[in-house]
Amino acid sequence: MSTKIKITFFLIVLFCSGILAQTVNEFSSVDNTMLQIPDSSTKSTQSIARFIDRKFTNQNDKIRAVFYWVAKNIQYDIKNMYAVDFQEDKKELIDKVLRTRKAVCFGYAVLFCEIANKTGIKSCVVEGFTKQNGKVDYVSHAWCAAYINSRWYLFDPTWGSGGILNSKFVSQLNDYYFKTTPVSLIKSHIPFDLQWQFLNYPVTFQEFYQGKTDSNPQKKLFNFNDSIAAYEKQTEIEQLITATRRIEENGGAINSIIFEKLQYNKRKVEYINNKLISEQFNSVVNNFNTGINLLNEFINYRNKQFTPIKPDSELKLMLDNIETSFNLAKENINQINNPDSNILSSINQLNKSINEAYQNLDEQKTFLEKYLSTGKLFRKSLFYKYIWMEIPIN
Repeated sequence: MSTKIKITFFLIVLFCSGILAQTVNEFSSVDNTMLQIPDSSTKSTQSIARFIDRKFTNQNDKIRAVFYWVAKNIQYDIKNMYAVDFQEDKKELIDKVLRTRKAVCFGYAVLFCEIANKTGIKSCVVEGFTKQNGKVDYVSHAWCAAYINSRWYLFDPTWGSGGILNSKFVSQLNDYYFKTTPVSLIKSHIPFDLQWQFLNYPVTFQEFYQGKTDSNPQKKLFNFNDSIAAYEKQTEIEQLITATRRIEENGGAINSIIFEKLQYNKRKVEYINNKLISEQFNSVVNNFNTGINLLNEFINYRNKQFTPIKPDSELKLMLDNIETSFNLAKENINQINNPDSNILSSINQLNKSINEAYQNLDEQKTFLEKYLSTGKLFRKSLFYKYIWMEIPIN
């Protein structure tokens, strides 16, 4: 943000706080309790959540405790304000935030949601961008959503923690960003994925730019609860694909932030797909190698004329296990979809090796069938080649 935007944001914080100061803080007892949390209980999200669970029983008090502690104890990291990395490892990020007591928006949001989830409140990070003083920011932002008493509410612990004045962070709790209703927060915060607006008539990116954020029943009804319920059942790659579709349908890449989000989603889909294909192929290779090892064990045992002696049923089971491994390899290799050229070449080679292994297995099965159908007194003779006039006779 520019210096002008930083100052404007601080003035907005003070203005809103001034209004809120005139009202009674219904959560003053919760806030006071969170001021008493021992420093030893703030080293991990688990210990913070445990303290909250001991002190409070209902979701409203618990979510207030989470918001208050994060907003009051984490300082905005001005030096890294442009280094928002939504791909940063969340565990490492949380450890760093708790250790340094500093964060940018993603750190605030991840920490808030981690604590909330550990108190039993379903919470998630919302990614998007914002508008301040009538102008859309050119960097991404992250805030939070929590499901409380069968309803979604929004929280911005970053904006709720204070503001920037003269390039310095000033701590000033702003309750406007605590349990904000979706119809209110959409005026300044718009998610990339429209389902996280929690609105039945979502605002498009273009409307957000134009300040047209009021509900418009003339639009097609969007059931965000059904959309989220379906989303929660999807695989990660399915979530990325459907989120990308919704972003494109809501206006697409009308700025560089949205463009980068779309590109990231598409790269992540490709990455996950390639990783899945590699894992599938490696599983096929493992099944095939297992079968080859078992086949070699059988052949070695046959070369020793089946000594020490095993029951006939065990001999048959040895070949059955080999065939099972090869069948798994064959079945799984046929389930690999859309492999790249390198994997496809490896698949073709492996298919050839599997077919050759089946031929070898068939030879062993033929011998074993003959061996099991031969009287036990004459079985040893099957391990020798008898030739009469240069013609094998067994």
